[in-house]
Parts: sequence; C-alpha cells; structure tokens
Amino acid sequence: MKAQDSATSSTAIAVSGPTVAAATTGGTPAAAEGTVLAVLGVAAFSLTFPATAWALEGLGPWSVTTCRVVLAALVAGGLLLARRAPLPARRQWPALFAVAGGTVVGFPLLTTLALRTSTTSHAAVVVGLLPLTTAAYAAVRHRTRHSRAFWAAALAGAAVVIGFALQQSGGAPTLGDLYLFAALLVCAAGYAEGGGLAREMPGRQVIGWALVLCLPVAAAGAAVALWAEPVRITGHAVAGLLWLAVGSQFLGLLVWYRGMAAIGVARASQVQLAQPLLTLVWSVSLLGEHLSPATPLAAVAVLVCIVVTQRTRG
Repeated sequence: MKAQDSATSSTAIAVSGPTVAAATTGGTPAAAEGTVLAVLGVAAFSLTFPATAWALEGLGPWSVTTCRVVLAALVAGGLLLARRAPLPARRQWPALFAVAGGTVVGFPLLTTLALRTSTTSHAAVVVGLLPLTTAAYAAVRHRTRHSRAFWAAALAGAAVVIGFALQQSGGAPTLGDLYLFAALLVCAAGYAEGGGLAREMPGRQVIGWALVLCLPVAAAGAAVALWAEPVRITGHAVAGLLWLAVGSQFLGLLVWYRGMAAIGVARASQVQLAQPLLTLVWSVSLLGEHLSPATPLAAVAVLVCIVVTQRTRG
C-alpha cells in the first residue's frame, strides 16, 4: 500500500492532463488499479461500524473518536517523516481542512454518537446515501458531468441500499438519525475534496497531513475525554479502537483516495454502494445481529448498479 512521494514520479497514481481523463473513463490499467484500490477502501470501511460498536463497549464516544485520531495521526506522521514528504502548498490547505473536518473528525464523531442509540444496520443508511451525496457534491464542486445512465444507476443503487437498511431496522427513525444525516454531509465534502487533492499528491500524504493537522486538538480532546468518560479495557474495546485507527482511519482512507484519484470521485463513490451490505455481514458474524432473507436480492441489485456506474462514461 505504499504510495509515491511525488505526484510526478513514474509510478504515480496521481497524474494530470489526458491521463487523468483516460483513467476516469475506464478501460485503462490505471482505471483497473483505481477500482481495486477503491474496493479495498470499501472493505476496510465496512468494518468501521462493527469496530465502533466494539470500542464503545469499553470507551465513551468522545474517547473513541479522539483516541482513534491520535493513534492514526502518530502512524501517519511517522510515515511522512520517514519518507520526507514535503509540506503541502498553500493552495492545498483548504482541501486538507475539508478532509480533516469531514473524514478525520466529523464522520467518525457523528457516527460514533449515533451508534449509542442506533444499530449498525440502521447506521448503514448513511453509507448507502454517501455515494450519491459524494457524486452530487463532486459534480457541483468540480463541475464534472455524467450521463443520465450514470445518475439513474446511482439513484437506483442508493434507493436499494436505503430501502434495505431501513427494512433491516424496521423502517422507524432513531434518535441517531440527525447525527447520521450530518455525518453524511460532512463526509461527502471530505471525500470529494480529498479525491480532487489526491490528483496532485499521493493518497498517503492527503490523509497523512489531514491527520497530522488534527493531532494537537485530538490529543487534548483525548486527555479530557478519557478523564471525563468511563474507561473499561476489554479485548473488544482494544481491537475495535485499533482497527478504527489503523484500518479505517489510515489505511482505508489511503487506498480510497488513491482509488478516487485514478477513476474519479463520483465513479469511485459508487463502489461504496456495497459497503452497507458488507457491514451487515460483519454485523452478523461479529455482533450477532440477524438479517432477513432479502439480503441476497439486495446484494445482487447493488452489484448491478455498481457495474453500470463503472462502465458508463461521463
């Protein structure tokens, strides 16, 4: 998963000009690799909600959020130092602030608060909506255009995932819905801004600098949260926190941003349509939740939508 130090190196995923255009329309080695990286990112993200549920067994929501950022930032900062990564340019800092606020702090905190009252299957609604929200944000922010077939498939996939997740939760809204909706908005901005920035610098540097940016505040917050909230060290709590920090917060975002740089923000976001279903699988195996027989039908429908969005030219 090592990325290049320079966006202009011979092995770079973050390229510019005609190469980017080719990569985002599919049919090239870069596009194939980008899709694989996006899939790996989604696989890592699919464990986020179950890992959060485990972490909440021993830590409070603020402790979970701040500690995961601190641990991930230490790993990211160490790699940046080891590779002697240059400081981002002044024009790149606004996008890094968006990544930090959306994917490093906002989404983890809001979903962790939501999971105090929501099940993981209900919380999966937010990641069902996220691909469509990210694609819409990217289309407006970066002035990208996609065909009607692309948007029709994206809307259909989002509808399938939303309906499936709501059916799993009984269709009733929970107290955590406001948190989930807010998490959806801030994460879409973080994904889109980070995906655009990953065309200029390696994905490792995008998430690495965003994490380092949050380290001072996160460290202070962790000290206060661990003092104010109850702490009970268990195997589940430790495993959940470690996965959130290293798997979801760092490695998952690393490959995710590299994938978006190769195939485009909107198209990569549609791969994430499979994330709620993967999360439900982990919820059964790790948390003991029960799923309805509708799961295979929803999985097939979502996969069809993903294939359409991946093959439809913008």
